[in-house]
Amino acid sequence: MILVKQVGVFVNILNCRLKKYLAEIFKKNDVNLTAEQYLVMDTLWNEGTLTQQSIAYIIQKDKNSVTQFIDNLEKKGLVRRAIDKNDRRVNNVVVTKAGLQLKDSTKQLAIDSMNDIIKDIPEKDLNTFVSVIQKICDNISNYDDKPESSSAD
Repeated sequence: MILVKQVGVFVNILNCRLKKYLAEIFKKNDVNLTAEQYLVMDTLWNEGTLTQQSIAYIIQKDKNSVTQFIDNLEKKGLVRRAIDKNDRRVNNVVVTKAGLQLKDSTKQLAIDSMNDIIKDIPEKDLNTFVSVIQKICDNISNYDDKPESSSAD
């Protein structure tokens, strides 16, 4: 397999396996969250109250997906929507008391799980991995920022 294809294939495989792995760990430990729901909760725990748009931007998911994640988290009683005082069209997402009670144990579970899967990888290699992934993300951002060329020229 050519290197360019391997990069795309393995990034996708890693993403899928990480989500599945985390879901299994959460299930075994009676944490009723998917990996994506955890990502939303972790963002809110770190940043505080945010708009749905801000959450979508931070976790790099489309607004429809974030709406669905928040709907499900709301049904679980972990977050609630609050209309913004300055703009009634804006929904702020607020972590509930039940959501805050999950924070420490769930974060530690996620950290321990990640430590388990990177345990035999030297720190130097992990730093290189992060650096390469960051460069790929930067290249994608640079591509996204370029104006589209018009074929009508």
